[in-house]
Amino acid sequence: MTKLEVEVVSTETIKPSSPTPDHLRRHKLSFLDQIQPPIFMVKQSLSKTLTQYYPLAGRVIENAYVDCNDQGAPYVQARVRSPLSDVISQPEPNQLNQLLPCELDNVGDLVLAVQVNVFDCGGMAIGVCISHKVADALSLIMFLNSWASISRGDCNIKNSTVNPPIFDLATHFPPRSISGFKPSTGITREKIVTKRFVFSASTVASLRSKYTDNKNNERKPTRIEALSAFIWARVIASTQGKPNPNTLYKVLHAVNLRTRMDPPLPEYHFGNVSRFAMSSPSFDEGEDMCCGMVGQMREAIKTINGDYIAKIKDGNAHLKFLKQRAEEFMKGEVASFSFTSLCRFPLYETDFGWSKPVWVASASLTFKNLVVFMDAGPGSSGGIEVWVNLKEEDMAKFQDDEQLLASCHKTFHKTYLVYNVLTSGILVSRGVQ
Repeated sequence: MTKLEVEVVSTETIKPSSPTPDHLRRHKLSFLDQIQPPIFMVKQSLSKTLTQYYPLAGRVIENAYVDCNDQGAPYVQARVRSPLSDVISQPEPNQLNQLLPCELDNVGDLVLAVQVNVFDCGGMAIGVCISHKVADALSLIMFLNSWASISRGDCNIKNSTVNPPIFDLATHFPPRSISGFKPSTGITREKIVTKRFVFSASTVASLRSKYTDNKNNERKPTRIEALSAFIWARVIASTQGKPNPNTLYKVLHAVNLRTRMDPPLPEYHFGNVSRFAMSSPSFDEGEDMCCGMVGQMREAIKTINGDYIAKIKDGNAHLKFLKQRAEEFMKGEVASFSFTSLCRFPLYETDFGWSKPVWVASASLTFKNLVVFMDAGPGSSGGIEVWVNLKEEDMAKFQDDEQLLASCHKTFHKTYLVYNVLTSGILVSRGVQ
């Protein structure tokens, strides 16, 4: 991929098309929001969408609430002096962040920011940064689909095909004092490199079969279970050779709490309605290690149940646990590796009026040891893109791992120009067909 040349043409602020009522002025952050790290025809539809998603036009105040003051979302228009095909054919995650309106770990009190990029070929990319303090991935996708629904012709959200958001998460997880706990634990000033690896559907199927625990008559691993075990095993093998016996290893998987609540919450419940299931992987040799890890991940996810959610609602015990884990992490006693999957999420329904997207991708993030799984797109027949964030020296070893390279495509070409959605800073792009 050639170096991107991005020139900012204009900057303005987009406000809701109608003011937020006084009784909705203060949007309380839930306990789950408080403990999140601070990560982060179109103008008119954005303005209309912000009327319903009014917290996104406000500002975060002291990690306690969003002042829904209709101050608006920064809106940047930029020109990219290269064809979109250069970005699509061989994407470089670290360059893609130039298409975003702000640094992902330095958004301040902003909740939402947008950058519209126009390429020389006529292609367009819409880069979006949203504060993780206010929204998880599903909430972000819901916002994008609502915005797209209005953009393609619905006069307002009430008449759109997307359900309106519900902003009462703080009633389920009441906010509390979290003094002594830093939500930014895990964000590092070390040099983090993001790389993208594409696994074909056939390769994923092969890994699922390979990691099936026939001894214990276990069901076949899911695509995400199999890839998680494979990626983690290759990271350990390539960067450490053997695990450090003095280090406690933890593998974390993001779990959506909406469906695990009693009663379940609808998917359009807005906020951070997710937590991480934590397992301690075994270190058996070869494929047995991966088989064992699949079982351990499943058992960990089972613990995200009614009892677990009740403890979170109480807050005190969970906060004590988080503080303890943060201390262990800072001392180097714990090495954690986190996985999150956006596969099967409705990102490909984000149709702004010029057809649905055909490619979904991730941003270059500042979280060490984080893996994001994304569907590789309709043309991939079930392939998965794996976006890996590692320290620079670890990535240099991991990306040359022989078993990794034998299993994935080093490049992934498309036959036509595409949309692109970049999450955690989301990017939606349109190419000239």
